[in-house]
Amino acid sequence: MRILIVSQYFWPENFRVNDLSADLVRRGHTVTVLTGKPNYPDGSVFPEFTSNPSAFDSFEGAEVVRVPLIPRGKGGVTLILNYLSYAVSASILGPWRLRGRQFDAIFVFQGSPVTVGLPAIVMKWRTGAPIALWVLDLWPQSLEAVGAVRSPLVLGLVDRMVTYIYRQCDMVWGQSRAFLAELNRHVVDSNKVDYLPSWSDSPIMDADVLPASEVPLRPDLFNIVFTGNIGEAQNFPAVLDAAAELRDEPIRWVIVGDGRQRDWLMEEVQRRGLQDQVLLPGRFPLERMHSFFSHADALLVSLKTAPAFAMTIPGKVQSYLAAGKPVIAMLDGEGAALIERSGAGIAVPSGDSQGLANAVRKLKALSPSERSGMGKLGPEVLAREFDRQSILDMVENTLVRLAGRR
Repeated sequence: MRILIVSQYFWPENFRVNDLSADLVRRGHTVTVLTGKPNYPDGSVFPEFTSNPSAFDSFEGAEVVRVPLIPRGKGGVTLILNYLSYAVSASILGPWRLRGRQFDAIFVFQGSPVTVGLPAIVMKWRTGAPIALWVLDLWPQSLEAVGAVRSPLVLGLVDRMVTYIYRQCDMVWGQSRAFLAELNRHVVDSNKVDYLPSWSDSPIMDADVLPASEVPLRPDLFNIVFTGNIGEAQNFPAVLDAAAELRDEPIRWVIVGDGRQRDWLMEEVQRRGLQDQVLLPGRFPLERMHSFFSHADALLVSLKTAPAFAMTIPGKVQSYLAAGKPVIAMLDGEGAALIERSGAGIAVPSGDSQGLANAVRKLKALSPSERSGMGKLGPEVLAREFDRQSILDMVENTLVRLAGRR
């Protein structure tokens, strides 16, 4: 089967669409990816890409077709231009660069922005291929949650665009069951809506992996590790409030990653005098994450307080569960419920910095064997609810079924 993947983000950026494309190639499909120039999360095009773009024309057997876009930058205006530039560029240049090619199915990886669906619709008009779209981020709710858009008029217009995009699709998947009611509001036909969770983007962690050399070994400290995007949604003000509450205790926070709020976070750590408590080693490739996880006594996931985020299970949760370490979740809704019912960690309400500090103290008070037992529950719930093979089977089977309807 000839599959076109439309995604604003792709390798060398770290997203699950990379794994999905590689898996579809291994299953014998011909995969083409329509994407932009890599610039997530730090906001500028990766230097290694700029110096040798042709080195990024294929990934694990998939052809990668890139269109120009405006990098994300650090401000709200450049982020909007980034979203719009990819949608316009991929809608106009994408069909030109893919001229003469036919596809049996189109898969859309829809985090933010939802406008990634527009070039897929153009390709559907041109080729007649059905679209399956995977929603990892609800719009316009996420825009409102991070304060990017406050105008009811603009939010209403975005909502109407979302309805249009989803109704042009032949399948719309939600990454959380809590998404389904909202997706059905747009799509109307419930047969076109289904649940497709994320899987772990890394294998079960090997206990013998060496700790990252970028983090000084301090076995005398209780280490809390966060990995991923450092942005508005992750609520780092509340995390730092908890770090300040625990500053006189032998606790260290290791925040691995990059994003639009990293500069603010570095300045705020300095301003609060938390340099000894909070480390910011930077951004590293996905294959290095286990080396940072090996430092962890607990892994941290957090999101701001907002209805859209309460319906979301952050993608890092599945990777944390695979690491076999206790998880501390400062979340509401679906993500918190998953951690609580799994027994693999402790969940506190979003924004509850005092609750986060208390959860750290509670985990620290446990014996190493008790924490190890809690962490071992992670891979069990992963196998039970987020089995990678089953999820990717569902993607392939759905694309084959949709292609067969043409």
